[in-house]
Amino acid sequence: MAGELLLDTGAFVALVDRSETRHADCVAVLEDWTGPVVTTEAVLTETLYLVGPSWEAQQVCLEFFLRGAFALIPSAPDLRRIRELLQKYRDVPMDFADATLVALGERLGTDQVFTLDRRGFTVYRLYGKRLFQILP
Repeated sequence: MAGELLLDTGAFVALVDRSETRHADCVAVLEDWTGPVVTTEAVLTETLYLVGPSWEAQQVCLEFFLRGAFALIPSAPDLRRIRELLQKYRDVPMDFADATLVALGERLGTDQVFTLDRRGFTVYRLYGKRLFQILP
């Protein structure tokens, strides 16, 4: 596999928390992926919140970035597009973190998303047309 892989919150939490039912599936995705893994500040924030206030769990999350396994891409350049996406998918509903990933996918030209949120990412479209390729 090549190109960028967009990392969503659920998959990130499952990677960090060994007790998550999809942990092994998510680890397998990373073991097979050869390209860059990218995400946004919104996804990192959601993940840190969901893993809880434990310093150990939060440190594991941050280490993915500090050692270069994942890249954190700012969402500020995409705010207008994020607003459009939130309005368009308000009935799904789309949250801010998902909107940042869709906008980032459009900016980078990638349709590969690493998510456990099939309900949202089977509905969302890149440029309103192209389907996401969902892993795992």
